[in-house]
Amino acid sequence: MSSEVNHRARKILAAVVREYLGTGDAVGSRTITKKHKLELSPATVRNVMSDLEELGLLTQIHTSSGRVPTQHGLRFFIDSLIKVNQLSRQDKENIRHSIGATPSLANDASLMLSNLTQHTGVVLAASSNWQRLKHIEFHKLSGDRILSILVTTDGNVQNRIIQNQPVESNVLEQVNNYLTEQLAGLTLAETQKHIQEELKSGRSHYDKVAKAALEIGAKAVADPSAQEVIVSGSANLVGSTNPDAEGLKQTKALLKALETKETVLDLLERVSSAQGIQVFLGAETELQAMKEASVIARPYGPDEQPLGAIAVVGPMRMNYGKIMSVVDFTASLMTEILADSES
Repeated sequence: MSSEVNHRARKILAAVVREYLGTGDAVGSRTITKKHKLELSPATVRNVMSDLEELGLLTQIHTSSGRVPTQHGLRFFIDSLIKVNQLSRQDKENIRHSIGATPSLANDASLMLSNLTQHTGVVLAASSNWQRLKHIEFHKLSGDRILSILVTTDGNVQNRIIQNQPVESNVLEQVNNYLTEQLAGLTLAETQKHIQEELKSGRSHYDKVAKAALEIGAKAVADPSAQEVIVSGSANLVGSTNPDAEGLKQTKALLKALETKETVLDLLERVSSAQGIQVFLGAETELQAMKEASVIARPYGPDEQPLGAIAVVGPMRMNYGKIMSVVDFTASLMTEILADSES
């Protein structure tokens, strides 16, 4: 389709989309000629807008009204015409100030995205599988129960009670030392693999402490918690859709999807397996509840192994250029913070 839209038509389409995103109103040819300095007559602009309508990029709600972009028109604008705004120094400093603490990084980022964009901020928190182990220790409880404490390099602490594990206190102290020496610096996924390989090798059969350590360690790191979806600013969606019955129905469905988080988790997991900024418009999310919403998302973490994803969810009419720059900078900053925490 891009070959069918010449330079003049692109300029007019971009002007219509920017005007619509700013006001929410249908855009007429006189508005374009007055405000966007295209040096074209209103009649010429009307003709081009009519051509763009035939291509399915614009639509006319009423015969006497101006035109608004279709979903295809928005997609063409985002893919070919948009200018991603550079964040101001103040915006960057505000973002850095808002998400500086690694233990609450995902929560802070979600809240900041919501506050800064006035839409809904969503973060797929880094899976515990990819957190690196700093320290592991065990404490004997009553009976045959043991409390395991895993501390990762980013400050996360995981506690788990291990049942039916008879072991003497003096052996438990040796277990602590053995596992910390063996596992410190590995990710939890690598820790699971290392323990299983050691248990299968049979080497631990000749060492009572090693055998106890590996058996207890296997239970301590088994089935780490699933990735968590953190949502902030859901209430911002209420005033962003049409106040009619259909609009309220769509908002209710979207709020329910965000509350249950399962459908959003599927979407963000798709984002995590890709690279760079991704923009989903309505049906492109493949989620019925989001058919009238837009999602701007980007993974964070190393390119070869993203740890999670962040997103801003809002109406079709949003400031794409500004929000894309916010999401991009935030994801890069989160990647930087997580990398620093491992060094």
